Amino acid sequence: MIFHTFTTMNLKAYQVAEIVSGNVVGDDQVLVNSLARIENGDEGSLSFLGNSKYNKFLSSSKSSVIIVNNDLVLDQPLTKTLIRVNDPNEAFSKLLDLFGNQNLNRTGIDKLSSIDSSVSIGKDVYLGAFSVCEKDSVIGDDSKIYSQVFLGENVSIGKKTVIYPGVRIYNNSVIGNNCIIHSGTVIGSDGFGFNLDKNGNQLKVVHNGNVIIEDNVEIGANCTIDKATLGSTLVKKGVKIDNLVQVAHNVEIGENTVIAACVGIAGSSSIGKNCMIGGQAGISGHIKIGDRVMVQAQSGVMRSIPSDTTVMGMPAINYLDYNKSYVHFKNLPKIMNKLNDLFKKK
Repeated sequence: MIFHTFTTMNLKAYQVAEIVSGNVVGDDQVLVNSLARIENGDEGSLSFLGNSKYNKFLSSSKSSVIIVNNDLVLDQPLTKTLIRVNDPNEAFSKLLDLFGNQNLNRTGIDKLSSIDSSVSIGKDVYLGAFSVCEKDSVIGDDSKIYSQVFLGENVSIGKKTVIYPGVRIYNNSVIGNNCIIHSGTVIGSDGFGFNLDKNGNQLKVVHNGNVIIEDNVEIGANCTIDKATLGSTLVKKGVKIDNLVQVAHNVEIGENTVIAACVGIAGSSSIGKNCMIGGQAGISGHIKIGDRVMVQAQSGVMRSIPSDTTVMGMPAINYLDYNKSYVHFKNLPKIMNKLNDLFKKK
């Protein structure tokens, strides 16, 4: 049986202030029921001012309540209600999470899902229509598995994890607590491995490992994380992965590392803690990237990188060296013209 709970969020200004630890300036009884950008808010909406570039909208905004910084100095008196906080961006993030989680809260198992009788299902779990969960899998308390998700055999899903429609999770994969996996992502597919036989034919390398994703990880849409040849492909706690990222077999990604869209990480590479990998970067196989490394967008990392380093380019080199080199590179046409002139004079 399936149950739907739709909650309309109606909060008074003083209640919002309590949530974000702020102070109300104006009518603390004014009611808000939606979130909006400051430049296009309407009556009943709640907005925030987190960037001084948007100060010009403060007087013209129609939002009923606006969250601002404690230090903001007003050029003119305002009739609308303000909530002053230490950090408007952090405060608004809390509200985004609050509104998002309460707009739709689902529990129960849809009658159109296919769940093996051996599956262990925790409390307040949701399984949407046409979701499939095969034998000996485990789903933790408060997890939400949306429509058309496939969970293979012996898959473990932790508590309070959200898996959006169309995700495919292969056999023996382990997903931790408080994770978010967006639509179209595939976890646990085979790695890309082939060996030539004596006749020159490609022989597939069978991958018998799995994927382990620790707690508080978010994975964007249409990503692929391949299982290990042996052992585990490992995504450690707090990692955030954008859309369209490829993580190959036996890769290890350290805690709290952030990876932007369209990154490709080849097999058996290791990425340290608190790294930042820019969009469209490529990382070769069997290398080690240290902690707190920054890889600029579209870089090609061909060798190991020590901790606390920033790299850029293809092949990637030290960021400052790249900038110095680029000054000369962009001037090459002028330099060549001068050289050609000199040769002509000879």
